[in-house]
Amino acid sequence: MATTDPTLAADIDATCRLSGEFTLRSGQVSHEYFDKYLFEADPALLERVAAQMVDLVPEGTELLGGLELGGVPIATMVSAKTSIPALFVRKKAKEYGTCKLAEGQDVAGRRVTLVEDVITTGGAVRDAVRELRAAGAVVEVVICAIDRSPAGENPLADVDLEVRPVLTKAQLDEARAAAS
Repeated sequence: MATTDPTLAADIDATCRLSGEFTLRSGQVSHEYFDKYLFEADPALLERVAAQMVDLVPEGTELLGGLELGGVPIATMVSAKTSIPALFVRKKAKEYGTCKLAEGQDVAGRRVTLVEDVITTGGAVRDAVRELRAAGAVVEVVICAIDRSPAGENPLADVDLEVRPVLTKAQLDEARAAAS
């Protein structure tokens, strides 16, 4: 699926791509990093990303599960645009109070579409999927702002999860090349 916002890739790339040496959540070392908080903290860019995500939300979605921390503002914005309730999914269930993994409505028997900022290997998404499914949620799709995984590969195939990105690394690379 391609974005219908013709300048989004160039604007995200210009705003978020950092060069250097970065250790990713997966432990991989990368010479570039997409600092998603730079677009998530910019209301205009966040709105544009969320607008592109609306059409990626599968029919029948009952809850939008924003993954802590980067998926939360995106899920909130997409929720506001679709009227689908948001769910805030922690990295780990809190150990006090309600001891919940996911804040919001009960997930048991509900179709939850996960919302993430950047996916490379999918580790955080994989963890959330397993926990949400164990709680009775039906989780089949994750929508993300940026899919950094290698072209043509689904890093979450092992947990039967479809990845629907707004932008891929290849699109960001094309935007960078066009700007040069």
